Amino acid sequence: MKFSSQRVWHRFPVVLPVLLLVLVTLAPLAQAGVFNPKTTTLSNGMQVVLVENHRAPVVTQMVWYKVGAADEVPGTSGIAHFLEHLMFKGTKKIAPGEFSKIVARNGGQDNAFTAWDYTAYFQNIARDRLGMVMEMEADRMQNLQLSDKVVLPERDVIIEERRMRIDNNPSALLGEQMRNALFMQHPYGRPIIGWLHEMKQLTTEDAMNWYKKWYAPNNAILVVAGDITMDELKPMAEKYYGSIPAREVPKRVRVTEPTQHAPRKVTLTDARVGQPSMSRYYLAPSYNTEHSDEAAPLEIFSEILGSGTTSRLYKSLVVDQKLATSAGSFYDPVAMDLSTFGFYAVPRDGVEMADLEAALDAEIAKTLKDGITQKELDDARQRLLDSAVFARDSLSAGARTLGEALAVGLTVDQVESWPDRIKAVTLDQVNAAARNVLDDKRSVTGWLLRPKGAKGPGMPTAPVTGTMETH
Repeated sequence: MKFSSQRVWHRFPVVLPVLLLVLVTLAPLAQAGVFNPKTTTLSNGMQVVLVENHRAPVVTQMVWYKVGAADEVPGTSGIAHFLEHLMFKGTKKIAPGEFSKIVARNGGQDNAFTAWDYTAYFQNIARDRLGMVMEMEADRMQNLQLSDKVVLPERDVIIEERRMRIDNNPSALLGEQMRNALFMQHPYGRPIIGWLHEMKQLTTEDAMNWYKKWYAPNNAILVVAGDITMDELKPMAEKYYGSIPAREVPKRVRVTEPTQHAPRKVTLTDARVGQPSMSRYYLAPSYNTEHSDEAAPLEIFSEILGSGTTSRLYKSLVVDQKLATSAGSFYDPVAMDLSTFGFYAVPRDGVEMADLEAALDAEIAKTLKDGITQKELDDARQRLLDSAVFARDSLSAGARTLGEALAVGLTVDQVESWPDRIKAVTLDQVNAAARNVLDDKRSVTGWLLRPKGAKGPGMPTAPVTGTMETH
């Protein structure tokens, strides 16, 4: 398993194939743990989770709302991310733009990010300032003030952000088109930032309606990590958050992806491309879907086939055949609905994309036919278990991991039982899961090409992940 303390796009870029946070299962609570958190629930229904880490007098506070871009009403794409921006625009107590300035003046850092399944806000701060940021976060949970004066200029900001991050970025454009082709009906096929023509029509009323509909304490999770105990945290949480009245929150309704019958191909040719590349996405189960028992085996399979320079793909395509400069796989099973399993490869100069794709297909076919070996399973399992140990040293890894899991409907017990579940995965389970998921009829292949004869260096391949961060 790969643990990461950041799962963001803008400030902390990671390459597309890097595995995202994957550490939960639908199995019962086991003996081994990962972060050993403490939990409680406030009188208004807000869940509180604490990961103690007393190595330094600092804390991370995160508030996760169980709503994201996939919950948007058709025609209003981008409203979840737009409101994330607008949450920094002030209340009666705090003027627009002052929230982050106050955090910075007190030696802290803050930010926020939106994904398809959740929206989260966080601050890293000295432990004696936790009450201050709690008060501020609780204030904007219930007292956000918006007007056209602040909303419309910020709408221009997110439109410019889309142009810079997506429209002027060929690799991001290709990824957007591939997801839209992969998810034929499900809202995971919509971009988190929104479609441009719909973003231009978002209004102050749209933002306030979204805020009033979803931003309630009983639809939020408070996760704190750092130098504090639950005996200290709970009274503070009750003081600042517990007084906010619970509200009725609508059920999150998601459509079911229809049966897919044919592979799809997306080719984007653009003079701005600096480095051609190819990728492929497959529909795959998550920990919340049918066949969730395949998620842990798929984590191991991805580790073996495409994680790092010792993986099968890297050794075959880069080292042995010398067709690619990089190659790998990616899989993220933490989602409310279906997830994706994918591959990527970057050709060496002079290598035709068709030849690279054929070599990738041949390596995948060989692996599916012959299966992985017990030694590969044992080695991959150990690397994943080691990553869980290292994650405990990070102040924010536990907060981000637990918050994400809870926001998509998983439980603390499911997070903590992950080491025992990964230990129980068998060779037959890994091979069977891989053969079930890597079905071409449920796939999209993308080529990113540079026109022949194009002049200039082009743009570097930019990272794309499943979140949008504000600052």
